Amino acid sequence: MSTFPSWSTHAKAFGLGILLAAIGIGAYLQWGSNASADLPPVTVYKSPTCGCCTEWVSHLRERGFQVKVEDRVNVQPVKRQLGVPNGLASCHTATVGNYVVEGHVPAEQIKRLLQNKPNLKGISVPGMPIGSPGMERGDRVEPYAVVGFTGSGDTTTVAQYGPRK
Repeated sequence: MSTFPSWSTHAKAFGLGILLAAIGIGAYLQWGSNASADLPPVTVYKSPTCGCCTEWVSHLRERGFQVKVEDRVNVQPVKRQLGVPNGLASCHTATVGNYVVEGHVPAEQIKRLLQNKPNLKGISVPGMPIGSPGMERGDRVEPYAVVGFTGSGDTTTVAQYGPRK
């Protein structure tokens, strides 16, 4: 004949469960989500099979952005709809706040954009330069620019990365 555990045994197990749950919640609040309440969410439009786009999304999340991914077989209609100039195109397109972010733009430049609120439609890293976020290949970094663009297509260099020519 088996015996049932006593009320005291149940209370101890329940108390231990509550303690472990509290520790888990505390750990999540301390280290769990990197998303910052100060940053608006980012929506990324990308191909479902693009690995470098997935790496760029990870780059943003690691730096405090909450990112929603919208996989599209063809991202070109999104680029046209959002007004990305042809010469500034890359493999993925994102929106954050009232801005468009095209390509492998470093998270620090997106944060600067949101902080300074320039009169731009968006920023871009044209192409897919080696060494840009999501395009890391060891220590190799090609020179690249972060380019700001307006709704009328005017451009300006916002930042430069990599070795100078």
